[in-house]
Amino acid sequence: MFKKGTKIYSIVNGKCPRCQEGDFFKYKFTFNPSKITQLHDNCPKCNFKYMMEPSFFYGAMYVNYGITVGLSIVAFLISKLLFNLTLLQSFTAIIVALVVLAPVNLRLSRILWINMFVSYKGDE
Repeated sequence: MFKKGTKIYSIVNGKCPRCQEGDFFKYKFTFNPSKITQLHDNCPKCNFKYMMEPSFFYGAMYVNYGITVGLSIVAFLISKLLFNLTLLQSFTAIIVALVVLAPVNLRLSRILWINMFVSYKGDE
């Protein structure tokens, strides 16, 4: 399931979707806002151009929105059902969860977006 050649491998490991060897992001995971979503122009291994067209990653905003809605629902259900918090406390829990997970969400949405359009090519 997590072996090389699957999209999940590329997503979980942050690798190029074409060769799955080169790193997708310039920096490993960080909370530095200026480095969170910086990625290489081309794959360091196969030279695949990540920005296939101008503004390619604007579509990742829709993926980001979907992840945010899902996280909000999960945070609400956990806070309401498990901890029996009030509505205001649940809302606060949602905001805290979204702020803490924002870097993960931003990176995940970009790598998911490019993996929707690029397939693994192996050793070409």
